[in-house]
Amino acid sequence: MAESEIVIANREHLWWLLVEAAQLEHMIMCEYLFAEFSLESSGKFTGEQADAVDRWRGTLHDIAVQEMLHLALVCNLMAAVGAAPTFGRPNFPRRSGYFPASVQLDLLPFGEQSLLHFLYLERPEGMERQDAEGFLPMQPSLAPLDASEAMPRGQEFATVGHLYRGVERGLGILAERIGERALFVGSPRAQATPERFQWPQLIAVTDLKSAQSAIDEIIAQGEGARGEWKSAHYGRFLTMWEEYDDLRRRDPHFQPARPVSPAYSRQPFDVVDPVRLITDPHTRRVAELAALSYELVLQLLTRFFTHTDETEQQLDVLVSAAIDTMAGVLRPIATTLTTLPVGPEHPEATAGFSFEMFYTMGNFVPSREPAWSLLHERAAILADRCGALPDTAATAYGVSADIAANLAAHVPAELLATPR
Repeated sequence: MAESEIVIANREHLWWLLVEAAQLEHMIMCEYLFAEFSLESSGKFTGEQADAVDRWRGTLHDIAVQEMLHLALVCNLMAAVGAAPTFGRPNFPRRSGYFPASVQLDLLPFGEQSLLHFLYLERPEGMERQDAEGFLPMQPSLAPLDASEAMPRGQEFATVGHLYRGVERGLGILAERIGERALFVGSPRAQATPERFQWPQLIAVTDLKSAQSAIDEIIAQGEGARGEWKSAHYGRFLTMWEEYDDLRRRDPHFQPARPVSPAYSRQPFDVVDPVRLITDPHTRRVAELAALSYELVLQLLTRFFTHTDETEQQLDVLVSAAIDTMAGVLRPIATTLTTLPVGPEHPEATAGFSFEMFYTMGNFVPSREPAWSLLHERAAILADRCGALPDTAATAYGVSADIAANLAAHVPAELLATPR
């Protein structure tokens, strides 16, 4: 099926599409993490079933980390052309109407439906696949953008690769039209670098060549470079699906995931249809810890990509704090959440972390000291709440307390807040 051409005739068109790419990468990453968190402990199984569950958990984790890399690369692209990277996004579920008609996103536990959905999302450009059951386009396709339009708006793309190849062509067009130096106006210091993030595949974007390399890295990891998809995300999910299908055919009772359902503390502000709400008091407290840690990760990354006069040491603190919060606080708490009940209204389900967004994620004030004061305040609240649940978040308390202390070292004493 022929895919419509993506039009980028000015910087605003490019900016819009990069924001959309950032939101898409962010939400796809959340989908993969949700499926990973839903997997049962391999100790519940024996033999090849246990090996498979451990292998799937590792593969999902690796792919989610690569989606984080893609998000960082998109942020580098945005910063390079003078746009502020964003970590805001809509809440799940997100059906047709926000993204193009064929792009729909939801949180699903590991299983047949989620694997078919992941294969659809990661399919190479031009490949025909059906999305999983329940993912049907409900809106008409977006009207093509005319190059004469000064203001940006959404455009149709069938696959992630289609979107990025359109961005790549647009970058070349703009570089030729306005000049490469005029296009890449961002400060090199605003770039996430492989040295700072300890990520060899991370590419700092400063010109057209490095921008094209960043896009090629995203496409190669996702759908595969020039059709070589076997080792890319699509191929890895296909292998996972074949293994899962084989084990289920041989043992129909094999259930590798808990009965997890995305559960919310309140009705999301941007979702019309009612969602499943957590009513169990303990589960709500654990879900709040997950939400606090997730919010802190996004706030730390936002400050890194939009920093002002931070020292090199302070930039390192922001990066390490974001990584430690993700790995040492959010991951174990979100995994624990999947073992807890939603509430008596839903006795069949355990609570999956919904990656809830409580407001439109914005930026801090430009001044460093008040921005860091707010970051420390949120980290201290997280540590305080983790400390109040020693049976659930003992390890997370130690990590979050260290993060709060590391941030406090860079905040004037009179600006330090103490949770009460």
